Amino acid sequence: MIIYLDNCCYNRPFDDQTQERIHLESEVILTVLKMGQMKQVVIAGSEVLELEMNRMQDENKKQKVFDLYRVAGMHIPYTENIKKRSAEIMSVSRIRAFDSLHIASAEEVNADVFLTTDDKLEKMAEKLKLGTRVINPLRFAWEVI
Repeated sequence: MIIYLDNCCYNRPFDDQTQERIHLESEVILTVLKMGQMKQVVIAGSEVLELEMNRMQDENKKQKVFDLYRVAGMHIPYTENIKKRSAEIMSVSRIRAFDSLHIASAEEVNADVFLTTDDKLEKMAEKLKLGTRVINPLRFAWEVI
């Protein structure tokens, strides 16, 4: 199974853990990353993810996020194909540039799932015919883990 996590997933373990949903999502994300580390799944990373992570202002948090990201066992380069698919996604939805680039990157490697904690993105993606399933980590855990 190939799993693509968006930037918000890598950030989630460093968000306010006193909120129950955030805490539970963090636990699932850390479990998925551990599964990647143990080679039970393949974690797909991308040039797009790295670009977004590098734009983070908080250097301490950025380093922690990159530490989690190291588990990615597959790297997806930014290609003209991804750029084109991203533009297609944006033309038929209200999905923003980085999110559409992440989806296009996940599709590029036929990722089974694209994990996001962004509820609006998940809802918008449900309405589209995508090559990968966009799903919240909690729903993923309930259905798959």
